[in-house]
Amino acid sequence: MAASSISTPVPVAWYPTLAAVMVALGLMLAASFFIYEATSSRKSRSLAKEITTRAVASVFLGFGSLFVLLASGVYV
Repeated sequence: MAASSISTPVPVAWYPTLAAVMVALGLMLAASFFIYEATSSRKSRSLAKEITTRAVASVFLGFGSLFVLLASGVYV
């Protein structure tokens, strides 16, 4: 049985672009979350909106940092 080579699902040339876009989106969502927390009163806050915004920002920042590492040559 011959071993097959492992290939990436995303082209290597896209790593820097994906890193910049995902980190930028994650930072914008994190900033909007902090602005929402600072400007809304405790009674008018929505738990679902807070959790959704935090989760999406976390996913974008996580994948963005992964692509930053991959673009810089640190293969994880």
